[in-house]
Amino acid sequence: MSSLVGTGALVRLALRRDRILLPVFIVIVAAMVAASAYATAELYPTAESRATAVAVINTATSTLAMFGPIHDETSLGALATFKIGIMGAIALAVLSLILVVRHTRAEEETGRLEMLGATVVGRQAPLTAALLVAGGTSIVTGLVTGISMIAVGLPAGGSVVIGLGFACLGIAFAAVAALTAQLTKSARTASGMAGGVLGFSYLLRAIGDASAGNGLAWVSWLSPVGWWQKTRPFASDRWWMLALLLVFALAVCVVAYMLAARRDFAAGLLPERRGPAFASKSLGTPLALAWRLQRGTFAAWAVIFVLAGLVVGGLTSSVDDFLTSPQALEFIEKLGGVQSISDAFLAVELGFMGVFLSIFGMQAVLRLRSEESAMRAEPMLATAVSRITWALSHVTIAVVGTAVLALLMGLSAGATSAAQIGDSGQLGRVVVGALVQLPAVWVVTGIAVAAFGLAPKQIVIGWIALVGFVLLGEFGALFSLNQTVMDISPFAHTPRLPGGEFSLVPLVALTAIAAGLMAAGLGGFRRRDVG
Repeated sequence: MSSLVGTGALVRLALRRDRILLPVFIVIVAAMVAASAYATAELYPTAESRATAVAVINTATSTLAMFGPIHDETSLGALATFKIGIMGAIALAVLSLILVVRHTRAEEETGRLEMLGATVVGRQAPLTAALLVAGGTSIVTGLVTGISMIAVGLPAGGSVVIGLGFACLGIAFAAVAALTAQLTKSARTASGMAGGVLGFSYLLRAIGDASAGNGLAWVSWLSPVGWWQKTRPFASDRWWMLALLLVFALAVCVVAYMLAARRDFAAGLLPERRGPAFASKSLGTPLALAWRLQRGTFAAWAVIFVLAGLVVGGLTSSVDDFLTSPQALEFIEKLGGVQSISDAFLAVELGFMGVFLSIFGMQAVLRLRSEESAMRAEPMLATAVSRITWALSHVTIAVVGTAVLALLMGLSAGATSAAQIGDSGQLGRVVVGALVQLPAVWVVTGIAVAAFGLAPKQIVIGWIALVGFVLLGEFGALFSLNQTVMDISPFAHTPRLPGGEFSLVPLVALTAIAAGLMAAGLGGFRRRDVG
């Protein structure tokens, strides 16, 4: 029997399982890039305004580290995609590695792949099917993104290059995940290793771009993310640089297939590290166990939020310089700013922070479902631990964790902003602006809790709700949607601070709604079957 027999059937199975996730992701990425291009054209209608903005961006070390330089100071496309481009590419790389691990190592870990392997399915079919799904998703995302940019008026050449870049970077990190899936028997560890490679690649690129003036520009050549950025879409359109990504992906895939052919089924090549025979007293409660399970993820998010806060705060003093056109202030004010342009900028960025906080909150809640699906919840519930106590442990991590992350970003952004403008009072104002995002974040988290308790098989409802809220926030102001429609999003009721008017009523109302959703979810979990 061929080692690839059954690949087509596994591809169809994977596409059916991800039939909601993949189309939603593709549409969001393409829409966000197109919206960025549309908004940039409104903000910087002339070559002079774009040149002024690029001059400021290319001299800000923090911005260079986060997003890289802009290589054409008058190009609308280069300015429009310098931030959203790398964010979209990284998001696609993350999705690719998740897809590969989900349909290979995770299936082995749960035992489902063993049952499939007992049928007419070849040894290499699961890995091949996962790579085809991840690679196909990357290609379609790049294609749709390129078309969307052409549709809003950006040059076809640069649009094609950035679309191809998305596809190639996604394929490259699908290959990385294929390799890490052979090294360990844990899906979570395999995803973490692949994510670590992506993070290290991003760090190398950041060092090279931020330190180019100190002779360290060569460091970015060591990074697949750096190779993607060196295509320079809408500048010199160096599409041939993508060959490096494809060669890298091919080489890594060859190694992954060699390892897959030699390792034992359901085993990893790296030796397992056994834990202690007896747990410490610190693991004596469900909350302590939940923290142990989620502390690594929380630590990674904490680093990201602190770094993001430093970047946002560092840009406060220069935001007036690159938002020079009359349309710029009007646009920022539509997104929530009502006083000075720096306050408006901070309010918008803190609003974006609320969306990312919601992602962490939902991840923490969804750990409940993964523990239940992997049948690790049943032994816990067979003891004196009640269902509500167990579920509340992870919900507490979600609620408290989002609050701590908001505080960390508020402190880092506030301290940096205060140092930039020389006003110590700025610290408190920015911290408050970060903390007022929490009630809306908790509403999204509450939706995830309600889905877990009332409709666990439709747990994706939480992600769908968040996507809908993001789309309303991104396109509502730009396209003047009816305010009643925009008010569906909890983020529409968050006070725009600093600079805006503080109101306690919407915060209390959102908190009450969040509490109601969580109570409904916990009540549903107490009554439904486990599993």
